[in-house]
Amino acid sequence: MGFPENEVEADNQRRRLEGISNSPVGSVIESVVSGVSPALALSSVLSASGTTSVTGLALAGSIVGGLGIVDWFRRLGSSKVDENLEALGQATEDALKRVEDTLREHGVSIDEIKARIESPEFKNGMASASLQALRTTQGDRLRRMALILANSVREANIESEGIDDMMRAAAELTDWDIFVLGKMYEAQKHLLSSRSQSFYWSEQVGHVWTEWGSVFGLGDDQHLKLRPALSRLQSLGLIGEAQTNFVKDGSLARQAFGLLPEGKRLYERLQEIAVTQ
Repeated sequence: MGFPENEVEADNQRRRLEGISNSPVGSVIESVVSGVSPALALSSVLSASGTTSVTGLALAGSIVGGLGIVDWFRRLGSSKVDENLEALGQATEDALKRVEDTLREHGVSIDEIKARIESPEFKNGMASASLQALRTTQGDRLRRMALILANSVREANIESEGIDDMMRAAAELTDWDIFVLGKMYEAQKHLLSSRSQSFYWSEQVGHVWTEWGSVFGLGDDQHLKLRPALSRLQSLGLIGEAQTNFVKDGSLARQAFGLLPEGKRLYERLQEIAVTQ
């Protein structure tokens, strides 16, 4: 469902929106969409009208000057903003509906679900997701943001600062980065399960890391394949360096990396929400 191109389409879209369910999810999503639509509509009008400025590219006999590159950027940018926000909104609504069903099955009241979704923290999370959505052309990354929002409602744990960090990670990490984070989660999550274990975290990470090849399914000669992912995950505060380990002959030092609480939380928030049968 794109943004209306004329008054007839706008009226049809308004009628469709009026048909949205009165569930907590539907009412909040509709209010947010109605709040951002004027700005998006304005950008669409400017693009459709062909409004442009002097670009300085229109040189006599220049192929580039006749292409209207600046206008291309304007139209493509406006179109992509609309497309991304539409996809993000739809993915979030779908995920929240599954969360709503799950919570109600577990005895959580409608009023409690509504309170979580209408909280200032959740709306700040939606705003953060909207801003990060402008930084990507990848649909999978928009779905990550939707899952983070929905799973935060499910866990009743929505912190504005934490959401900002997770949305940034959702927009920046590649599929390979998420795969590496997932393997580290599986191999090391137990190291964060108690205070006593956390006290010896660095040492325990070092022991686990000696089997890094089997953890990631890579051979000893493929360690460089991990480096870009480890660097990005570390820069976002999801993993950290632990201690140096040596191969059997002691000739090569490899740095061990360990899962941090922020990485554990992000990976859990990225998990699919079970569909109620």
